[in-house]
Amino acid sequence: MNKSEQEEPEKQEEQEPVQEEKEPIKVAVSATGQDIESEINARFGRCPYFLIIEIEDKEIKEVKAIENTAAAQAGGAGITATQIVADQEVEAVITTNIGPRAFDVFSQLGIKIYQAEQGKVKDVIAQFIEGELKEVSVPTGPQHMGISRFAPGMGSGRGRAQGGGMGRRFQQ
Repeated sequence: MNKSEQEEPEKQEEQEPVQEEKEPIKVAVSATGQDIESEINARFGRCPYFLIIEIEDKEIKEVKAIENTAAAQAGGAGITATQIVADQEVEAVITTNIGPRAFDVFSQLGIKIYQAEQGKVKDVIAQFIEGELKEVSVPTGPQHMGISRFAPGMGSGRGRAQGGGMGRRFQQ
């Protein structure tokens, strides 16, 4: 058996990289900042930025930051964010969590969704290029993971004001 025959079975066991050589691909990543040194943002619809990354020959060729104007919406941020990303003609999205509405729209458009753990965007892209990220087949986040109409930390108003707010007034 010659050397090339011995190496052949090993190549078949390796997972194929997502990005084939010479085929450019555009990927959107939910990010906390405007460059690949930024962290990936866990919430797709509420991330501050989307980084649109063009990959060719397993290398990053271009990075474009787009502000996510949907992040401040009271409702429907996932759908609006999906439209922002789809308008960039991406073939894949990388995020940590994606709700059912955004997931459904991307599925209908044929845009693949990959799940990544927290980390720098450049590291996540390297994992994507090497085929190490898991393509998701179901939503990974709840339908309403965003903000409420109240200020952060204010809760959802489940209290019934039974105390009258007089607790400190009579303490001595």
